[in-house]
Amino acid sequence: MSDPSPLLAMRAGLITRFAADQALIALLGGSARLYDEPPRGALPVYALFGDGEVRDDSVDGAGRHLHRHELAVIARPGSARTALDAAARMAALLEATDMPLQGCRLVTIRVSALRATRDPRTGEARASLTVEAVTETF
Repeated sequence: MSDPSPLLAMRAGLITRFAADQALIALLGGSARLYDEPPRGALPVYALFGDGEVRDDSVDGAGRHLHRHELAVIARPGSARTALDAAARMAALLEATDMPLQGCRLVTIRVSALRATRDPRTGEARASLTVEAVTETF
């Protein structure tokens, strides 16, 4: 079986990192709920993978990738704070680079942006994180 793409490896690493943290689990309503798309009938607070991009950054034959991943935390109705608290906890969990990944090694990771937004159509509040990372393949 081949190793996953760097993008999928990073997503799996994020899920593993978040699922191990009891404080985040409590903020997300009792489980580490991080989805590819909004689950039918799920009540907030939960998180979604947004846009993800991986670019080749290989140097002298060494395989490297630049990552940019968006995560959105959907708030309880009338409470942007519920999303902001969960997003802040996610950001804190990404301060260390000891996140194991399949098929590659995490070199650096950082949250480059944290935003609070409201959907003008539905009024739904959310917090968004932009995660940037560098990985190397073995």
